[in-house]
Amino acid sequence: MSTLEIKNLHVQVETNDGPKPILRGVNLTVGSNEVHAIMGPNGSGKSTLAYSIAGHPAYEVTEGEVLLDGENLLDMSVDERARAGLFLAMQYPVEVPGVSVANFLRTAKTAMDGQAPKVRQWIGEVNAAMERLRMDPAFAQRDVNAGFSGGEKKRFEILQMELLRPRFAVLDETDSGLDVDALRIVSEGVNRLHDDSEAGFLLITHYTRILRYIKPDYVHVFVNGRVAEQGGPELADRLEEEGYDRFLK
Repeated sequence: MSTLEIKNLHVQVETNDGPKPILRGVNLTVGSNEVHAIMGPNGSGKSTLAYSIAGHPAYEVTEGEVLLDGENLLDMSVDERARAGLFLAMQYPVEVPGVSVANFLRTAKTAMDGQAPKVRQWIGEVNAAMERLRMDPAFAQRDVNAGFSGGEKKRFEILQMELLRPRFAVLDETDSGLDVDALRIVSEGVNRLHDDSEAGFLLITHYTRILRYIKPDYVHVFVNGRVAEQGGPELADRLEEEGYDRFLK
């Protein structure tokens, strides 16, 4: 069993007018095999939480800790955080021209495990995972995210997650821009890892649509850089009916 603990996290970003606080003391604990939905209005700090945990240089942590089984991720480099078992599915994945999907995946797996996977076994695992995500085998020869549709980018993020099998996955608006069919396929990928491993999930979303397919154990509402309310799945249902107006008055 593993635990991801976010303790009194304060984060700021640099603007033309100077430093701007975004997160203002976030406390959150995610256990193995738990799904935590992070919801809230635009600009509430949801994506800032994701990028801060992952180590994006534009987000300066001014106070607090992010502990993975007692080890402070904030003291680690980005690649060390990944090797420790953290995975971030980005809202806007970057293109990597000249690097094929197949090479990217094998390099990532080698970096995670400290040794290259056995070729025949690895190819079988990749092909099987791509088939589960309804991805054409030719996809493996394309350059990473270059010319990908929104749905292809999100499926590729889930493909990485399935193959790398992290201890904790942070999914930043994975449902953004997906049609119903793509949303279902992506959600199935998340649910498979949840069912087949001890992975814990932070699922960041603005809407409740994805929660029809991925059932959260806990829901946390972010407002103005803080957790304004938390509860079970019923809180998401209430947000669907009432929206965020009561938090913004």
